[in-house]
Amino acid sequence: MTLPQRTRPDSDAGLRRALYSGTVFLLPATESSLRLVDYARASLESELGPDPRTAHERYDDAELFDRIGRVRKHVYTEPAAQRLLRDTAAAVGFAPDRTAFDPARLRAILHGAQHNPRAAPVYYPHRDTWYGHPGSVVTIWTALDDLTPSETFVFYPERFARLVPNDSEIFDYDDWVSRGWSLKIGWQDRDASLKARYPQVTGAPDFGPETGFSCRAGEVLLFSGSHFHRTLPQQGLSRFSLDARLVHLADHAAGHSAPDVDNRSRGSAVPDYIQPGELDAVAAVE
Repeated sequence: MTLPQRTRPDSDAGLRRALYSGTVFLLPATESSLRLVDYARASLESELGPDPRTAHERYDDAELFDRIGRVRKHVYTEPAAQRLLRDTAAAVGFAPDRTAFDPARLRAILHGAQHNPRAAPVYYPHRDTWYGHPGSVVTIWTALDDLTPSETFVFYPERFARLVPNDSEIFDYDDWVSRGWSLKIGWQDRDASLKARYPQVTGAPDFGPETGFSCRAGEVLLFSGSHFHRTLPQQGLSRFSLDARLVHLADHAAGHSAPDVDNRSRGSAVPDYIQPGELDAVAAVE
């Protein structure tokens, strides 16, 4: 399995089949992805100044958390950002009239945060499916800056279709969102990781070789939510990126999906995704 591929299949159906088979695609930036990156970066700069990657040098942990939290909420909830994400997904092969998606989450992997107990779950190796997402889920990811392999994250391709011992049964989606939507937006509660439990690997299995990647700002990474992967700690500069989940509804209904070999999480996030036509309805009343 070569990761990532720079060229996608000719058809959208072929793209999805390849994703469900474990292929990871890193596709050229699109007009929409670059606009989404600019939107998120402008929001960050309004809170953190002109160089967000060095904001840890200017603010203490508590203030940095609050400032980034306001940006996370803005990017997640604003219809303008949601439309840019929808258009980005459409440009790489996920038609808006057939795709449900959750809004973009701003991820901030801060310099030295691996030493902060509050940030520990950020670095847990995991599959996205362990968080109430189906085997048909595809993750879409883009960086706000050009990044080297040490600044992104790594995949463990040998574990794509092989069981990884884990405790994903602790995650109940309905219970999770019943405690407030701030958790869905991502790390809005500074002490959430100290109070909640997040799925993680149990025991000490051999993950096999890891594969990383470099990228340019706005390039679009697509991968199956069944991929086992891990965020890398950052030193010197912080890393900011955007990600979301996509589900092609006809594939989901037909049972077309990646292998789902060890996910025991309960509930489903899909009903809470933005469904086809919802953003058009919002625009009609704005």
